[in-house]
Amino acid sequence: MNKTLILAVATMMALFFAAQIAERHQAVESCACDQAITKISAIQGSGEKSPLVGKTVTVSAVVTGDYQAVGELDGFFVQEEDHDADSDPNTSEGIFVYDNAVDHDVRVGDLVCVTGAVAEYKGLTEIKNVSQVAVCKTAALPRAVAVSLPMSDTSDFESVEGMRVVFTQTLTVSDTYGLGRYGEVTLSNGRLFSPTEGAAPGAPAQAAMRANVLNRILLDDGSSGQNPDHIIYPTPGLSAVNPLRCGDTVHDLRGIMTYSYDSYCIEPCLGTSSPEFIRTNPRPTSPPTVGGSLRVATINADNYFNGDGCGGGFPTTRGAAKLVDFERQRDKLIKVLVGLDADIIGIAEIENDGYGPTSAIHDLVSGMNAAAPVGTSYAYIDPVVAMGTDEITVGLVYRLQTVSPKGDAAALPMGELPELSRPPLAQTFVDRQSGAELTVVVDHLKSKSTSSAHGPDRDQGDGQGCWNRNRTEAATALMTWLETDPTGAHSANVLIIGDLNSYTYEDPIAVIASDGYTDLIPHFSERPSYTYIYQGESGALDHALASSALLPHVTGAAVWHIDADEAAALGYTSAYKSSEQVESLYRNDPYRASDHDPIVIGLDLE
Repeated sequence: MNKTLILAVATMMALFFAAQIAERHQAVESCACDQAITKISAIQGSGEKSPLVGKTVTVSAVVTGDYQAVGELDGFFVQEEDHDADSDPNTSEGIFVYDNAVDHDVRVGDLVCVTGAVAEYKGLTEIKNVSQVAVCKTAALPRAVAVSLPMSDTSDFESVEGMRVVFTQTLTVSDTYGLGRYGEVTLSNGRLFSPTEGAAPGAPAQAAMRANVLNRILLDDGSSGQNPDHIIYPTPGLSAVNPLRCGDTVHDLRGIMTYSYDSYCIEPCLGTSSPEFIRTNPRPTSPPTVGGSLRVATINADNYFNGDGCGGGFPTTRGAAKLVDFERQRDKLIKVLVGLDADIIGIAEIENDGYGPTSAIHDLVSGMNAAAPVGTSYAYIDPVVAMGTDEITVGLVYRLQTVSPKGDAAALPMGELPELSRPPLAQTFVDRQSGAELTVVVDHLKSKSTSSAHGPDRDQGDGQGCWNRNRTEAATALMTWLETDPTGAHSANVLIIGDLNSYTYEDPIAVIASDGYTDLIPHFSERPSYTYIYQGESGALDHALASSALLPHVTGAAVWHIDADEAAALGYTSAYKSSEQVESLYRNDPYRASDHDPIVIGLDLE
């Protein structure tokens, strides 16, 4: 094609698009709203609800966000031009236009006339039952209002509801749990910690609770449904090799402030200003260095259930729903367990189905041995006695080349524990290099679940959640039991590890500490720390506590942050994922092998 022909084609295309634009805006210069104009600030009012609910109104404003595509919000946002804004800082200048019946041909930057009825939908003021949408002309976008966290009151953002806003501060990703299901990310001014991770139960924790409520904002993706085929955060999209981790940050976040399901949230400026996340918290490629000649680790295995042990029996009551998911879970968990390079590993939340060749723990250790480097092999402790009646239990795995069990394992009898408890497991090991002895106790206390909580085990509002009495009594029973030397080894070197379902300042940890034990993670690192994230709050549910005799021999203790910071969508399950996402969101690596981070402890036993 010669240059003359190319020029002619380009000219024709330009004329074509110019004609389309002219046709679309044929009424641009003469467009006039056919009813009296009501200011958006008058519709929004200065309270939480509009004073004009049920009234038919006509507004003239600029389109600031168009969310009419399939799967989006079924409407668009409009905002008064800057020169039409009122002088009252308590009244918003923006509003959402909801009309799921018609796809109006509006674009960001159009000045439009809209007629419809004022309504409130789950706390959001909107215009619905739209009878007129007329595009008048293009106009400059209203300026974005600067906002920041923390709020001084939960109603702070009411005055900018429906408006363009910008957070001029750096915000931290504090929760990605809903990223895969709803495209949502919770942001805050710095990482949020569980109240009792950094404060004592009662008034101090309650103050921390209130502070956390005021220091969060939800970043949405502009969609209305569940399980988006394309998870837009981080750019160009979430995948197993492009994660968005808690602790990552974003600066100069821009969007439209809205309200949904009892929470203020930001809708992104689709196609104009996507949030650019900074990898402030990159994935750790190896476990932390803790020194010592002997390494102990602990991890919650996130309901490791292996069906009938022969490839069938799925779905189980917990864990993987089908064989392929279980195999993915198994691969990831084995990557972690072997990667920990630990001599003794305490495992919580594994299926309580015995210790035979079809048991979950036998299956897991077999996989570890198949993946272990040459010269390394693992075995597990068979306590012989029953490990309670719960569906899950704890286990101990050890490296044959470095340690050997001394005597029999012991489990705390169920009759000495409060209701619905799981017995802890204790075993004394001999360090093959030094000949020194170490008793390791792995425990998994009752969770904070509200299910069936009753009496003093209900949430007391002090920050410790449900079943705190149960966990405290179980911790007391554990200390009483350990004083009887249950393994018969007479070793003063005792290490308690596991998922104690208690944050650092809670009563069960205090009970153990009162017997001379030291919580090693806060001892070796700055408080607060975390191994788990729940509803955007980070905290340490998993612990390693050393007896006073053992403490001088501890060379270090740290958390391997490979799980809690990762989006749940990057785990093993294929539920709520498209066929493409089943592949793109999964990788056989250690990240998101569980919902808890593992802990590593270094020891020099002389």
